[in-house]
Amino acid sequence: MQRSNGRRSFPRGLGLGSVGCLCAALIGACNAAADGPSHGAATGGSAGAAGAAFGGGVGSAGPAGGTAGAEDAGPNDAGPPELLPWGAHFDDTHNLRIAVRSNTATRIEAWLYAEALGGQELLRVELEPRGDGAFSAQVDHSVLAAAGLTGTRYYGLRVWGPNWIYDPSWVPGSDAGFLADVDVDGNRFNPNKLVWDPYALELSHDPINSQQLSGAGFQSGDANRDLDSAPSAPKGIVLEPDIAPLTPAPARPFAEQVIYEVHLRGFTQADTSLPDALRGTYAGAATKAQYLADLGVTAIEFLPLHETQNDQNDLDPNSASGDNYWGYSSLSFFAPDRRYASDKSPGGPTRELRAMVNAFHDAGISVFVDVVYNHTGEGGAWGSGGSVASLLSWRGVDNAGYYQLGQDAAGYQNDNGVGPNLAARSPLARDLVLDSLRYWHEELGVDGFRFDLAPILGNRCDRGCFEFDRDDPEGILHRAVAELPGVPLIAEPWGTGAGTFQLGHFPAGWAEWNGAYRDQLRDDLNRLGAAEVTPGWLADRLSGSWSLFGDDGRSPTSSVNFLVSHDGFTLRDLNSCNAKLNDQAWPYGPSDGGTDDNRSWDHRGSDSYQRQGTRTAFALLMVSAGVPMIVGGDELYRTQRCNNNPYNLDSPATWIDWTALQSEQPFLTFASRLMNFRAAHPALRPDAYRPLNTDADGDDLRLVEFLDDHGQAASATYLDDPAHQFVAFRLDGDEVGDSARSLLVAYNGWSDAIVFDLPKVAPGLRWHIVCDTSQAFAAFGSCVDSPSAFPVGDSHYVLPGRSVLIAVEE
Repeated sequence: MQRSNGRRSFPRGLGLGSVGCLCAALIGACNAAADGPSHGAATGGSAGAAGAAFGGGVGSAGPAGGTAGAEDAGPNDAGPPELLPWGAHFDDTHNLRIAVRSNTATRIEAWLYAEALGGQELLRVELEPRGDGAFSAQVDHSVLAAAGLTGTRYYGLRVWGPNWIYDPSWVPGSDAGFLADVDVDGNRFNPNKLVWDPYALELSHDPINSQQLSGAGFQSGDANRDLDSAPSAPKGIVLEPDIAPLTPAPARPFAEQVIYEVHLRGFTQADTSLPDALRGTYAGAATKAQYLADLGVTAIEFLPLHETQNDQNDLDPNSASGDNYWGYSSLSFFAPDRRYASDKSPGGPTRELRAMVNAFHDAGISVFVDVVYNHTGEGGAWGSGGSVASLLSWRGVDNAGYYQLGQDAAGYQNDNGVGPNLAARSPLARDLVLDSLRYWHEELGVDGFRFDLAPILGNRCDRGCFEFDRDDPEGILHRAVAELPGVPLIAEPWGTGAGTFQLGHFPAGWAEWNGAYRDQLRDDLNRLGAAEVTPGWLADRLSGSWSLFGDDGRSPTSSVNFLVSHDGFTLRDLNSCNAKLNDQAWPYGPSDGGTDDNRSWDHRGSDSYQRQGTRTAFALLMVSAGVPMIVGGDELYRTQRCNNNPYNLDSPATWIDWTALQSEQPFLTFASRLMNFRAAHPALRPDAYRPLNTDADGDDLRLVEFLDDHGQAASATYLDDPAHQFVAFRLDGDEVGDSARSLLVAYNGWSDAIVFDLPKVAPGLRWHIVCDTSQAFAAFGSCVDSPSAFPVGDSHYVLPGRSVLIAVEE
């Protein structure tokens, strides 16, 4: 898709008739009361000790907003109606254009400020209803100047509707026009809450801040309904157009990607080679582009970059109390998180993120971003009859348009474990998601997206239920494929509610995190004698999981293979920890939640076997068909000391330790050689399923053939027997343009060595070792640069237990 340079280009959002919790540690308590228990490991959050901050705590709202000194700009002052992109932006003559959509609002005013915190509004602009739920206005630049709005313009929305009707006598802090906190249709309007525009391109600050410590000022209900949130509320920032060009993305098929999942702040926060100001920032991450390219990584996938409540992490840097690190609780679907910018001035986060993307593109690295559209950071409802809820943005603009209501309109449907589902059937919410994706792709340069708890986006139910529908042509899943052609879309294919586990069921055009690959390989690697995994199941996983995707006509690239992710153990801990240890003292804990189903093993405490197990797991990942994903720092043998849910640890426990470049150099070299070996051999990266036992070029080599320990084609009986702990496969290389005539991968999952009969080679050729993950080969680096240096001089190979052999026929 062609990207623009500095102008928003939303194909479905140009006309006014077509648009489309705070962190779990803050809102968990109210969700627990209203929507059932929250969770940790699956979605990145849990209730935490500070759960009442947005869920029932009472605090001072600060000074009321008032109107003294403000100027009004009503519909007659707004200029002629025009079709606008949603949000607020300047036109070519520097007039301000504002467009907001709400299906149920009866009046919307934009209040403009010259400062983000504590100041009075300098201008009020009534947005005129234009039909189809659209409200818009244009403000001449001379009106802005006369009001004193000559620098950065901050803005928020005051919104009225059926439950709080407009009364001309209303002033901030009064209840004039109030009928109910929530009505029978789920409306929750409250003009005392200055809400930010869902299309704001940057936010000024976090809701919890120096002037709003408890969150009470954002709440409805008897105690806080009349508190004016404006002095402390985050405000949208009207950005100047960015005309800096975007560097073209690398032209690389998805089948050739090796994904590096990493938290942006944790990527460089502990890198002492960088200036303090750059550590943990977009600019700091940009400095690692060449490192990743040399490593063999082709795509970096950042944990969420949307604005989230995390500034309070620094208030007590030696405590995890109330902290949100992962960021799976978006406050905006457009605004980049300001905390990750070294330039925090208005527009700075956007400019710096774009520059970072350019830096990765210059190094040949694609940029993917983890996006959270299944819920927001506003949280749920609580109190008598669900009357209390935080009004930050979406809920105050159109509650039912953005959230899936429960059967009782005062409640919500929650299939993500943290807060109300996005209303995936609502055109308002659908357009918002698609406009957000297009903005991040076209304007910020992001190449692909990983969707947190993606089945929620395929929910076809209106209220109080969940039904997954991958075939709805107007649904988010289909529209994303159609409206972002060629853009990688990766689903986390599960949620927490009934019917949300949808691995293998997404439509064409989507890839999926393959949890079955993770679980079955973990079982085979770490649960010998406790879990039964047949060679046939391993063969399916190593071949791209045809059983999940091939039967739907999809390709191996639908399978994003991984053994670990941010959500759980590191690869080292998977082979070093028998169970989670989340109750440690800071900085490695405490973290509540986390799964007990780790399928991990400490190899009886043996460091050498732990390292061997880690090498073996990494090697299997790199030779599997599909798209491999590793976690940032796993190439440096990173540990979280057995904490498997560090969602709240903004600490050295989750920051990459760059001193390991020296201390863990052998493992780094091993990992890099394996990734570059994968890149050098197209036989390992099929973009279509390879038919078994087919010899298309007549060279007596099957395109892919699975072997038993005698080097013969494995029979169905062999592959179906869990007692067999050995499986090998041979790939025809020259048939797919590989430099090697064939490639051989052999895996011994047994505890003891196996004497493996090597398959025959062509006259004049030999098998040459590329990798052997056993301890015996560790002295040679486990993987070698030049396979020709290690020819196999026999027809047999002794493969130690729990190790992998990779060889090429040359």
